[in-house]
Amino acid sequence: MLQYQIALTMLPGIGDISGKKLVAYCGGLEKVFHESKAGLQKYKMLGDAIIRKLIEGRADALRRAEKEIRFIEKYKIKTLFFLDKEYPYRLSNCIDAPVMLYYKGNANLNPDRVIGIVGTRKATEYGKEICLKLIDGLSDTGALVVSGLAFGIDSCAHKNAMACSLPTVAVLGHGLDRIYPAQNKGLAQKLLQNGGLLTDFPSETIPDRENFPKRNRIIAGLCDALVVIEAAETGGALITADIANSYNRDVFAIPGRVGDEYSKGCNKFIKTHRAALIETAEDLKYLMGWDTTKNKKSGKQQELFIELTSEEQTISGIIRTYGDVGIDTLVIDSGMTSSTVAKTLLNLEFKGVLRSMPGKRYQLI
Repeated sequence: MLQYQIALTMLPGIGDISGKKLVAYCGGLEKVFHESKAGLQKYKMLGDAIIRKLIEGRADALRRAEKEIRFIEKYKIKTLFFLDKEYPYRLSNCIDAPVMLYYKGNANLNPDRVIGIVGTRKATEYGKEICLKLIDGLSDTGALVVSGLAFGIDSCAHKNAMACSLPTVAVLGHGLDRIYPAQNKGLAQKLLQNGGLLTDFPSETIPDRENFPKRNRIIAGLCDALVVIEAAETGGALITADIANSYNRDVFAIPGRVGDEYSKGCNKFIKTHRAALIETAEDLKYLMGWDTTKNKKSGKQQELFIELTSEEQTISGIIRTYGDVGIDTLVIDSGMTSSTVAKTLLNLEFKGVLRSMPGKRYQLI
């Protein structure tokens, strides 16, 4: 089965979105590799040129996948297919989530809290100090810190997370057979003991420029909240923030002095309401509902006269179990679509059964 899973990502003309749809259309993963031309032509989203390339490329994709399995087994790499239960559930709710992830490390990719931290490769002393204080202030939350292993703020985030005993995962824009930048090999080795390395690229994939926006979507999709610490007016950090906004993640930015080159991006995002302003970890914890000094309040027993539909009973039951919970967890645990969960939450709020909390979390009243 693993060979087919990897081969799906290697089919010419097939991306993450079309690959998942193709599995559903064909009625199974292996059937993608055995479906006839006539059968594929009934799938209206594929043109004749793509179908021809797909059919011609299936055998080669399976051979390349076989080679990749040897690499995976040799270096004890974990694979996460988009249908696997251990696949990061936050990421699975993103339409362009990778079909396959390659992971090496010991961090849980489905923890209660995940914070993404990004910023410029040319971090100033101000940015480094803010990064340290922010992560130190989050040390009591147990949050997983996700970043991209680049120079500057990314490296600072990983190092400070380890110093504060927080797990940290680096998302790479290349295969696990190399580290980029090469100067961060030592840091990457430490991450394997204190978090992990994650990518959707197979081995022998070089760190081409176009790979990093794809890497950024994984950072954005993995987290509950994304913090931009320092950023120029353009660059990868702001691309990640834009993607996080499109995924309905909470985006925050650290303000800087007017005119400072590496504060322009943060200030612009705050000014255009694409990021909320925070100055400290306490700000972030309050806005995300991560205040660890307060005990969770259990929801009161619902009044007998409130009639709930089966969907509403399911959602309220899940919230009662957790105390307070995010929408991603509700989608996973309920087995409902995200739109159904959102509609049900709204109905429950109207009925006075629950309240919406900061950080897109919900709690019974």
